Amino acid sequence: MTDIDDFLRYLEVERHYSPQTIKAYGRDVRAFADFLKNSADDGEVDLRKVDSVAVAAYMSEMGERNYSAATSARKISSLRAFYRYLLKLGRVSDNPFALVESRKVHNHLPQFFYEPEIEELFKAAEGTDALSVRNQALLEVLYDTGIRASECVGLTIKQIDMNAEAMLIHGKGNKDRYVVFGKRCKEKLQAYLGSARKELGGIRSLVEPHVFLNQHGKPLTARGLQYILDQLIKKTSLTASIHPHMLRHSFATHMLNHGADLRTVQELLGHASLSTTQIYTHVTTEHMLSDYQKYFPEHK
Repeated sequence: MTDIDDFLRYLEVERHYSPQTIKAYGRDVRAFADFLKNSADDGEVDLRKVDSVAVAAYMSEMGERNYSAATSARKISSLRAFYRYLLKLGRVSDNPFALVESRKVHNHLPQFFYEPEIEELFKAAEGTDALSVRNQALLEVLYDTGIRASECVGLTIKQIDMNAEAMLIHGKGNKDRYVVFGKRCKEKLQAYLGSARKELGGIRSLVEPHVFLNQHGKPLTARGLQYILDQLIKKTSLTASIHPHMLRHSFATHMLNHGADLRTVQELLGHASLSTTQIYTHVTTEHMLSDYQKYFPEHK
């Protein structure tokens, strides 16, 4: 196996990254290897012998290709992580990307649904057939817990404690956390697990550990999840496109709007840094304006 293969295996087995994330890392590292190969006179490349000159040349190459700041930052981050792994194993003596600075990425505001929009989306999933019952439970879990799409499709029955109304989530970086869910989410999950899941999976459902199954009785994939959301949004009057993280963003925004502590939201989302969670604070203007009008003497 090559260093790249070893690295990707490490991300899968020890870091428990999602298949999509691992694929992105592999694509970024292999793109750098291809650049080195095309730049070498003999077409040979040794990723363990990369110096600052090669790094500077690659940075220049990215500039000439007019990569966005976000794309450049991601590629550098992937390569920094790759060489950090090689350094940890003693395969290189230093990390050539350790001190490389990428262009500043302007953080975009997280897209989220307003509470009436969430209710409209939920109504689009109403129905008594097995797929509708599954979709209702799926929406409730995504919105009520704020878990990531990868965490949702990877969720197993053993991770759910109905009595405690909590889930043990295996998050990024092999970090576990508990999230809680409410009464409505519990009811939708029980309805799905009680009959709809068995209808979808048949005999297979008795041994399949994953909670959410597709119409063929197999574990739902991230692509399948996106397809479901795309179909549901078409049934509403909402004009925005949808992706699973919008439900996560909505969860965080609504929690803060209703007075939740920022650190509590950080723990529930599984963010390693509070600064990551703080991006949601600026979308709580409506809540702050309400308090201002309520408590500021001029408005009494």
